Amino acid sequence: MRRMISLMVVLIAALAGATKAMGAEVLISVNKTTQRMTVMVDGAERYSWPVSTGLADYATPTGAFTPSRLVKDHYSKEWDDAPIPHSIFFTDSGHAIHGSQAIRRLGTPASHGCVRLAPENARILFSLVMAEGLGNTRIEVTGVDPIGTRPGAAMAA
Repeated sequence: MRRMISLMVVLIAALAGATKAMGAEVLISVNKTTQRMTVMVDGAERYSWPVSTGLADYATPTGAFTPSRLVKDHYSKEWDDAPIPHSIFFTDSGHAIHGSQAIRRLGTPASHGCVRLAPENARILFSLVMAEGLGNTRIEVTGVDPIGTRPGAAMAA
C-alpha cells in the first residue's frame, strides 16, 4: 500500500511537471476603453501595446476567449481580401488579433471588430502564442465600445 501511494505521488508530480513544460500561461488583456493590450506570461507583464478595436458600428466582443487558430498570412474574405498578417482567431465569427499597416490609428477604435496591432508586435505575439500553445493562452477583452455601437455588429476585419 505504501509503495502504491509513493508511486501515485511520483506520477502526479511528473504530470504536474509535464503540464508546466508544455507551455507557459499567456494572458492577453485587451481594454477597449484605453485601446491598450497587455500580455502577461506566467503572471508577469511582458508587453504593453496600443491597439485599435472596433469602430462604433463594428463592436469587438467583450469576454474571455481561448484562441482557436493561428494563421500567419491571412486575407479577409469579408473585407476585400485585406491582409491580416499574424492572425490569432478568437471567435467563431472570425474576430482576430492581427497586424495592421494602419499604425497611425493605433490607440483609437478603427477596425471592423478585430484587434489591430503594429505589424512587429503582431509577429511577436503570434510567435509567443505559437510557442506556448493555444490551450495555454487566454484572451480577455474588457472595456466599452465607442458611442453608437450597435449590438451584434458585423464580421471582423
